[in-house]
Amino acid sequence: MQLDVSNLEELGITNTGKTYRNLPVPMLIEEALKRQEGILAANGAFCTFTGKYTGRSPKDRFIVDTPEVHEEIAWGKVNIPLSPENFNRLYHRLTAYLQKKDLFIFDGYAGSDPNYKVNIRVINELAYQNLFIHQLLRRPTPKELDSFQPEYTLICAPGFKCEPEIDGVNSEAAIVLNFTRKLIIIAGTSYCGEMKKSVFSLMNYLLPQRDVLPMHCSANLGKNSDVALFFGLSGTGKTTLSADPDRYLIGDDEHGWSKEGVFNIEGGCYAKTINLSAEKEPQIWQAIRFGTVVENIVIDPETRILNYDDSSITENTRAGYPIDFIPNSVQRGTAGIPKTIIFLTADAFGVLPPISKLTKEQAMYHFLSGYTSKLAGTERGITEPQATFSACFGEPFLPYAPIKYANMLGEKIEKHQVNVFLVNTGWTGGPYGVGKRIDLPLTRAMVKAALNGELDNVEYYLHPIFNLYIPKSCPHVPDEILNPINMWNDNTAYEKQAKELACKFAENFAKFSNIPEEIKNAGPKC
Repeated sequence: MQLDVSNLEELGITNTGKTYRNLPVPMLIEEALKRQEGILAANGAFCTFTGKYTGRSPKDRFIVDTPEVHEEIAWGKVNIPLSPENFNRLYHRLTAYLQKKDLFIFDGYAGSDPNYKVNIRVINELAYQNLFIHQLLRRPTPKELDSFQPEYTLICAPGFKCEPEIDGVNSEAAIVLNFTRKLIIIAGTSYCGEMKKSVFSLMNYLLPQRDVLPMHCSANLGKNSDVALFFGLSGTGKTTLSADPDRYLIGDDEHGWSKEGVFNIEGGCYAKTINLSAEKEPQIWQAIRFGTVVENIVIDPETRILNYDDSSITENTRAGYPIDFIPNSVQRGTAGIPKTIIFLTADAFGVLPPISKLTKEQAMYHFLSGYTSKLAGTERGITEPQATFSACFGEPFLPYAPIKYANMLGEKIEKHQVNVFLVNTGWTGGPYGVGKRIDLPLTRAMVKAALNGELDNVEYYLHPIFNLYIPKSCPHVPDEILNPINMWNDNTAYEKQAKELACKFAENFAKFSNIPEEIKNAGPKC
């Protein structure tokens, strides 16, 4: 299982310690324990702590600004340019740091459809991070490994600290994508999500070139082979609602939509675990076992029992496991054309309807908006709910302008006559702290009705402020909760809060240029 050193020499990585290539899961766990990178929890999961960085660091993400890509990339706060000269300097310093260090190599690929897959070699300083990426990417067969040739290489060295004045970056951490040299480097941060999302950023760059829409969504399959997509930002219920015991999970986070259908980009899941319970999310609960990597979850030092309710380290506690840990998952990772799309939002202002049906234009508007809200107390300085907008429900990972992805989605919705719904998994009856969160069983009932076609022939009315079509009835859901104003004690207070949120939508949407009028007019009325 040694890697031919010449492969590393081609990357400028020389004079290393031991190199381990494609170790099986138990051996990676043994190595991680031996190196004191973490401990085993009572349920068998490998428990680790990522230190200063407990989430992604978007201000430290760069794309190398080469002539080959300069005109393609939507440069700005999301895609920060780094000069080739600074990249070369940073890269040489990083490879020098790796000298005499043991390295762990995983050869895998992104994209379960063989027509669109991308071979990626991942080189890790830490054994547990190699375990994580082994579980999250797609794993080649032994025969495929015999002839494996990497198209891209990802090097992750958390122990290397950048020096901004030398490297041209912003802090000790840097996540740098070099599309021209087919290299990704991650330095200074131990958060595993940076590896996962760097690969997703790569696929967001490559797939549109092949007329495939990359999507930050989960996907599942009904017993009649009907495919559903779930878009939503962190905390909206994307993973929870797609892990449905009555349907088959295709994937929980990243997919491509080609002319043949949908395919999972990954081979694993990266579930948020804060307040996880066996009762509400039994499939995720059972998936956290030997072979799973859990990050920043408080653990009892004696019993080694994980405390999913403790957010003292971070709200962003995570578990990474292979998709086959979910019992009713689609192992091949592919399915047909979607029949239904669900946009998820956790509206902490308590004013959006629990479910509404969207036209193609409304779907494109809300796809470009990518709305949810942050809650008071989850981040320093936030004392009341804050509206958050992330284009295409994944703006931090989009190398191109968002309208490119939105146009692709609109074309597919129109061509295949896909039903699109906006589902609020957040609050009703008042904002966070006054109202209450919509009960998960009711949300599940609304989603089920949407997927089963039970909302196709019911009567709808247009919300006067949000410009959304709200069903007058939904099976197994009380009629009164469908119209959010009914749940507020004060109608005037509801309308005031609703208009404030509508204006936040309009203010955010104004940043987009060259948007057709019919899409602009499909949004809330400010």
